[in-house]
Amino acid sequence: MNKQEFLLELERYLRSLSTIEKNDILQDYEDHFAFGTEEGKSEEEISKALGSPKQLAREILADYHIEKMETSKSTGNIFRAVWSVIGLGFINLVLVLGPFLALVGLLFGGWAIGVSFSLSPILVLISALFNPGTFQWFDLFFSLALSGLGFFISLGMYHVSIGFKYLLLRYLKYNVSVVKGGK
Repeated sequence: MNKQEFLLELERYLRSLSTIEKNDILQDYEDHFAFGTEEGKSEEEISKALGSPKQLAREILADYHIEKMETSKSTGNIFRAVWSVIGLGFINLVLVLGPFLALVGLLFGGWAIGVSFSLSPILVLISALFNPGTFQWFDLFFSLALSGLGFFISLGMYHVSIGFKYLLLRYLKYNVSVVKGGK
């Protein structure tokens, strides 16, 4: 594959990036080809050393989305980063998606418990309005205790969620470095 074919294929796989970022990356690889030809290598040798443009684009996109997740930890950026790392290889489907879904499920469950416990006094009062003969003071006091517990659970889940984003970012970076052949 010559330089032009390599760069066209790489550009096609990087279509989700902005034009400026895509052009910057393509310029880097044009420079790489220029330095290689100055050293006496053929364009085919250089493109073979770089590997598949498809795999190279996957690695670039994974790095890009992880970088974006570092600057803005929005839910969309987190999902894009996870998805781009999964795209690096089939084994990542198990190594990234499985733990990610399990931890998201645990986070969701923790938040659901915290919020539902916090709202329990409201439910007791609504029940007393619609069923006046069933009101028990014990129910109200127990729901107030649950509400306090729910507040602390929600507060803990807030900190756990922040920690989850940080650990996920570190894990994705580690996974990308392993896929690229690093430590």
